[in-house]
Order: sequence, then C-alpha cells, then structure tokens
Amino acid sequence: MKNKILVVAVIAAAIMELIDTSIVNVALSHMSGNLGATLEDTSWVITAYAIANVIIIPITSFLAARLGQRNYYIGSILAFTFFSFLCGQATSIWTLVLFRFLQGIGGGALLSVSQVIVFRQFPKEKQNVASAIFGIGVFVGPTIGPTLGGYITEFYSWPWIFYINVPIGILVAFVCYLFLDEPPRQTTQPRIDWTGIILLAVGVSALQTVLERGETDDWFEAAYIVWLSVIAVFGIAIFIWWELRISSPVVNLRVLKSRNLSVGAALTFVSGTGMFASVFLTPVFAQRLLNFTPLQTGMLLLPGAFLAIGGLMISARLLQRGLSPLYLIFAGMGMFIFFSWQMSQLNQNATATAISNSLIWRAVGMALMTVPLTTLAVSSLQPADIPQGAALNNMMRQLGGSFGIALINTYLSKRNAQHRYDLVSHLDPSDPLVYNRLHGYTQFFQNKGASAAHAHQQAVQLLDHSVTRQGMLLSFSDAFLIMGLVFLVSLPLLLVASNRKKSAAPAVVMDH
Repeated sequence: MKNKILVVAVIAAAIMELIDTSIVNVALSHMSGNLGATLEDTSWVITAYAIANVIIIPITSFLAARLGQRNYYIGSILAFTFFSFLCGQATSIWTLVLFRFLQGIGGGALLSVSQVIVFRQFPKEKQNVASAIFGIGVFVGPTIGPTLGGYITEFYSWPWIFYINVPIGILVAFVCYLFLDEPPRQTTQPRIDWTGIILLAVGVSALQTVLERGETDDWFEAAYIVWLSVIAVFGIAIFIWWELRISSPVVNLRVLKSRNLSVGAALTFVSGTGMFASVFLTPVFAQRLLNFTPLQTGMLLLPGAFLAIGGLMISARLLQRGLSPLYLIFAGMGMFIFFSWQMSQLNQNATATAISNSLIWRAVGMALMTVPLTTLAVSSLQPADIPQGAALNNMMRQLGGSFGIALINTYLSKRNAQHRYDLVSHLDPSDPLVYNRLHGYTQFFQNKGASAAHAHQQAVQLLDHSVTRQGMLLSFSDAFLIMGLVFLVSLPLLLVASNRKKSAAPAVVMDH
C-alpha cells in the first residue's frame, strides 16, 4: 500500500509539472491585458519555464547524488510549490517571468527523479508496467493543461492556474516525507561540472533572448541583441569544447558518436518544436481570431488527449513485437504534417469541431513518436551510456520546445506585418470592390443614426479591422505551414538511422 501511495504521489507531481508547460497558453491574452504587456512579452511566461527545464534536466542526477535523492526531490517539490504561489501573486510581467523561471528550476526534478522513483517501486520483470503507467501520466499532462487552464481562467482568474499547484504540492511533499526512502549512494561521486552548467545556462539564455526579442527590437539594430548574439555563439561553442574535454561532463556529448542517438536527438528536437509551438499557436488562433473563450479553447485539445493514450499504448505494444521504431516515427511525423496542413486551411468561420478534429491528428501523431524516438535514440548505445543518452534526448525535446515557441512567435509577428502591408497596398478607393464595401459599411452606420462624416470614419475603421484580421489569418496559416515543412524536411533523417540494436541494451524506459 505504501508503494502504491508513493507511486500515485510522484506521478501526480510529474503531471503537475508537465501541466504547467501548457496550462498558461489559453490564459496568455488575459495575462497580457491584466499585466499591461504585449503578447510577445507575455510569451516569456512559457519560454522562461522551458529554459529552466532545459538547464536543470541534465544535472538532476548530479544534484540528487550530492544532496541525496530524497532531500533533493522533496526540496524541488517545495520550491515548485512556493514559486507557483509567487507566480499567482505577480503584479508585473517580468516579475511573473522570473518566478516562472524559478518554478521551472524546481520542476526539473519532478520529471527526471519522479521517473526513477516510480521504477524503483516495481520489480525488474514489471518494468514495462511502470513504463506504461508513468508514460501515460506524463503524456496526458501537457495535453489537458489548456483545458484545465481554460476552465480556471473563465470561471475564476488566471492566478488560480498557479495557486492550484499549492495544495497538490504540499500533499505530495508530505507523502514523500513519510514514504520515500533514500536509495544507497555511490561510494565515489563524480565532480559537479559547474563550468558546464554555467556555460549551458548562459549560452541558452542568451540565445533564447535573441530569438524572443530580436523581431520586436529590429534585430541587430539593437546593441544588446548584438551582444547577446555574441555571448550565445561563444557560450555554446565553449560549452561544447569544454564538455568534450573533461572526464565528467554535465552533458556527455561523446555519446553523440552514436548515429542513432544523433538522429534521435535531432528528431526529438523537431518533435519538441512542433509539440510546444502548436500548443502555443492554437489557443492564440482560437481566441484572437475566432473569439473562443478560454474554456472553449481548452476543450479543443481534450478529444486528442484521450485518443493519444491509445496511440501511446499501440506504439509501445508494436515496439515490443519487434516493429522498427522508424516506421512509427514516420507515421507520427506524417500525421503532424497533415495536422499542420489542415490548420493552414482554416478561415475565420472555422468551427470548434474542425479544429478539434485537426488536433486529433496532432495528438495521435505525437503519441506514436514519443516512445519510438527514445527507443531509436538509445538503441545503439552501450548499457552504461543509456542514461546519458536518454538525458540528452530529454533535454533536446525541452530545448526544441523553447526554440519553437520563440521562433514561431517571431515568425508570426513578421508575417503579420508583411501580410497587413500587402493587403493595405492593394486597397485602392477607386477599386469598385473597395468602394462598394466602404459604401455598404457607411450606409450601415448611417442607418444606425451616425452622421455621414462619422459613418464614413467608422466604415474606414471597420475595413481596417477586417484587413488586420485577414492579415492575422494569413500569418497563422503561414506559421502552421512552416511547422509542417520543418517536419517534412526532417523525414530524410530516418534514412540515416540504423535498425540494428545492441543486444545487451536493456528495455528502454519511457521518455518524458
């Protein structure tokens, strides 16, 4: 009974952390208005959390070894809970971004260490059961996040999407305090690669800032963008050099000599880009263009979440029967490409059913890719290298997510401005179509009691509003198409991978 309670608690912690990767997506517009920030600035609430996860995931094993797994895990839960509360208390966008980053630092262990704890509770012959239980939980987490966020935002207020973590976090910490044992520590512990950690944090953070703020501040016209670009390039380059030089790196890049790991990590980066960028784009599209409520927006993803469980179980079973992961990855990427194309064809009259049906293709496609990508990544590694390979693969998914959101947000802003310029340049008052449209609008407002001059002014404003919305629609269409294109051009990487596996390799645990 003690083990069952502990398993439920730690899976709840992992789901809670993963829900927070997407729960804020449907509340971005509310946060933006409430805190007086632009959508570009508000998207940092998502990005800061993703960056923190990227930084902390590779070093959780070091911290658990140094501090003790039990102490580190409970401390991380309490930190995640505390900063969740502070996120709800934030009164400015940049305070919220800071607390989200610190929340993400605490949340990193809620993924990696939770998985280890769950597997420790099952005997070796039942590891597949543990994998399925943990895998379904953490896969559904980010998918139901928008639904939960939509409900809370509509019936309460956006700070409650953070406050909801507080009672759950306290309860999980209490259960772990009572039932979680400290595993035997290694007699010899590797030195913590603080240099690598700092270089990784500086390089990734600088690059992310350039990606987020470049479009807003006219790229290299801004001095700080230039400096951060230099810091990013040199920080990441020195990080790679340093990690290949020392004997105990925080990220063992030497395992990338494995062709399958390199291909798997690259495709995992692509899948992370599509997964997080699509969950960012869809709520904004539904709320800003179709005027959906937060709850309606969140409900769009719910059918796909349930069907994804089936896709996850099917892919795991097919892999057990010996099917090559390459076929499942190909099928999953194909489904995501089809989803992207369908979303690019929607117009301002799109229904919730049409969007939800498209999102089913996305969810099932992602489910088919999740386990096979991890299987591919570690399939040619020696048993001793599998933990490092899996950690690197996990990091690539989170890194792809943060890059995806930043890049798609910048691309969306750029295409929106370009489409608006193109549309306005074709508005000629002497054009019969433009003249008739303006005349019709003017007559409408005059019939409502407006003077001729005021009615004409309102007609021009309404036409401008129509142009703005059409420009937004075209930019969203471009953004969905570019996501599908990224997946399409990545497909040839599957031809490089090998189907051969190391016979000594143990069963692959579920990737988060």
